[in-house]
Amino acid sequence: MTRLCVCDMCNCGRHRCTHQSSTLYSKGGLSNALSEYTEKYPAYKGHTRPKSLKPQQEYKAHQSTMEGTTTFRTDYIPYVVPRRPERQQVEYKPKPGQIDLGTTYKQDFNQYEVQPFVPSRPKERVHIINAKLDTVPTYKEDFRQWEISRRELTKPDMTYHPPAAKFGNSTTFQDDFVQKGLVPRESYKPPNVAKFSDVPFENLTSNKLSYVPHALEARYIKAPEEYKPNSNPFQDLTTHRQDFQGLPGQLPKSCKPVVLKKASNKPFQSSTEFRDRFQQWPVSLPEFHKSVEYTSPTAHMDLTTTSHTDYIKHQVQPFLSAKPFSIPKKSSEPFQGNTTMRDDFQPWAPQRQSLIRKQEEIRRSSDKMEDLTTFKAHFIHHQPQPSQSFKPHNAPMQSDAPLENDTMYRTEFTPKKISICPASFEAPPGFVFDAYDDRGHRFFRKLTSTDRIETPKEMALIA
Repeated sequence: MTRLCVCDMCNCGRHRCTHQSSTLYSKGGLSNALSEYTEKYPAYKGHTRPKSLKPQQEYKAHQSTMEGTTTFRTDYIPYVVPRRPERQQVEYKPKPGQIDLGTTYKQDFNQYEVQPFVPSRPKERVHIINAKLDTVPTYKEDFRQWEISRRELTKPDMTYHPPAAKFGNSTTFQDDFVQKGLVPRESYKPPNVAKFSDVPFENLTSNKLSYVPHALEARYIKAPEEYKPNSNPFQDLTTHRQDFQGLPGQLPKSCKPVVLKKASNKPFQSSTEFRDRFQQWPVSLPEFHKSVEYTSPTAHMDLTTTSHTDYIKHQVQPFLSAKPFSIPKKSSEPFQGNTTMRDDFQPWAPQRQSLIRKQEEIRRSSDKMEDLTTFKAHFIHHQPQPSQSFKPHNAPMQSDAPLENDTMYRTEFTPKKISICPASFEAPPGFVFDAYDDRGHRFFRKLTSTDRIETPKEMALIA
């Protein structure tokens, strides 16, 4: 009967048997294992083991004293730093003479004679009507005043009448309740007591059995390299300093044309389109409605309310405070209002600081201002021509042919049946565990009618 291993039954390539170690001898306490080499090897006398010339990786501490000098300390040269002189402020001296407040606007402005504005709108005229105004509204005409009578109070009499009989404080629960003694129930809950085992605890693990302690080697520390300053002088010459040649040149001349201001002696035209086309219309003032004078009522006003009529006054004693009155204690000593601010502060006479004006650096020109730019002088107005658009119309293209939606994946795809790997089960279906191999392989054979299915616990005990 053929047997199959888990490695042979796996069809997905993910399941393998747990192989055991393939060494000839175990790493136990036996160090003198017999072999063919130890039996046939002749032992020679007088032979010593050659000494190793490899330097030992041990840390050697420096025996001499440590020098605290650094490159900064050796190269540093202390200089005497004098105190920076303070800049003395120049005393302000006002310049003699008057300030020239003239501007280019005042010099170039030509004043025109402007006439006062005359409104062209006509005066409002009031149209007086001699007829009498009927001011009776529809509300006054249709409203009829009714005599309002006082309504009688429909509130029931809620005065409290204390009962004459004695109050019985027994309830239905107290009358119907029959007190019975407490009967404790028997508990069937098992006692929550830990059961201790007599077998000694096995604390041996594979790590404790197989672990072999090894001595750690000393860490290699690289010695620092000694800094050696460069003896050559520093080259600070740049390409700009090397290639730059200062050549004398002239300032560029301005090509801006001279602009002359054109002044006109004609009177200012103040006529507008609104003044030319305006038509006078008669306007009347709005009519104001006179309010009716208020007349006070002659009858007596009843100011009584339901709260005033139905309120029952009770004799209640005022609340007396149990807190004792606090009597302030007056001191005969004078109040000491001196502070450190008042003692240390010395008022000084304030002096207003004079204005410090900076001397003008820009020289003002006496010529007229040129407000004509090159854009105004050389601009030629052209009529704009709209550009013709060559963009295609954004209209969808429709076709009567059916859509070809076949792809290479649809044409070349071959459906395959998805199968579950039998090696993924603890006990593969249709197979019975047979035996273990020396290398750790688990062999199964096909299930027959006479075989009994073993549980995973039994398989683990067999292993």
